[in-house]
Amino acid sequence: MRLMRDEVTVRVPATSANLGPGFDAFGLAHAIHDVVTVRATAGATDVQVTGEGVGEVPTGEDHLVVRALRAGLDYAGAPQAGFSLHCHNAIPHGRGLGSSASAVVAGLLVARGLINEPEALDNDSLLNLATEFEGHPDNAAPALFGGVTVAWMEGPQARAAQIPLHPDVQPTVLIPTDRLPTSRARAVLPATVAHADAAFNAGRAGLLVLALSTRPDLLLPATEDRLHQAQRADAMMATSALVDRLRQAGAPAVISGAGPTVLVLAPLTAAQQAVVGQAWQVLSPSIDFDGGQVTVPEPSRG
Repeated sequence: MRLMRDEVTVRVPATSANLGPGFDAFGLAHAIHDVVTVRATAGATDVQVTGEGVGEVPTGEDHLVVRALRAGLDYAGAPQAGFSLHCHNAIPHGRGLGSSASAVVAGLLVARGLINEPEALDNDSLLNLATEFEGHPDNAAPALFGGVTVAWMEGPQARAAQIPLHPDVQPTVLIPTDRLPTSRARAVLPATVAHADAAFNAGRAGLLVLALSTRPDLLLPATEDRLHQAQRADAMMATSALVDRLRQAGAPAVISGAGPTVLVLAPLTAAQQAVVGQAWQVLSPSIDFDGGQVTVPEPSRG
């Protein structure tokens, strides 16, 4: 195995995990992208960042894209090098839009793009490597494959499949200025759940597949949850209150991933917009059906 190229650019979408009842399983890719260009160098690794994370993220070997890139090269048996990275980040950090999963997928896709045998890093391998970083595949799957996905574990192996999507499913995201570390959002969840709540969510997760694919009129009941959203309310009170207000107004609103962004699986009506208030950035990104993409420079002609 060898490095065949010395420059690769990748584009990876933001994601929303859970979608209400599909805790640690469902995910959706948004047309909000981080773009990373990587060049192999003979010197030390350095990272330049524009957009989200400027002055906050590491600029050397500790950068998450670099760590994932090196893990991908190790997995493929390819040689390491120094790398110069330019990361233009549009995915908000700490908001429940999958920024860390997107960074991991970006690094792994760079590794695939650099090596002479990209089949050594096929999609199954990338999903499993990303899951090792993330701990679960719910964000990594849509970042890698695009669209709406359901992901699961078979023993140590991560698996994912895409859900056919009805054209009326058009997400709206409401992004606050506050951040919430995923570790804090997970720490408030109980170690066990009641059987009735587990049964409730199993039924709603099944209904969600139907609502997303053929019956968007069922999205409001299909996005009900008893496993994680109410349990996290004290950690993101403004988010929880907004989800409640929107649902009372008929919008299929949920917490995006670990929050605090709110995801609505439909455009907002004028009445629903009126309950949002001024503290939220409202975006209506299309769904990214392509997932992570790799481009390489055209060979020079001379």
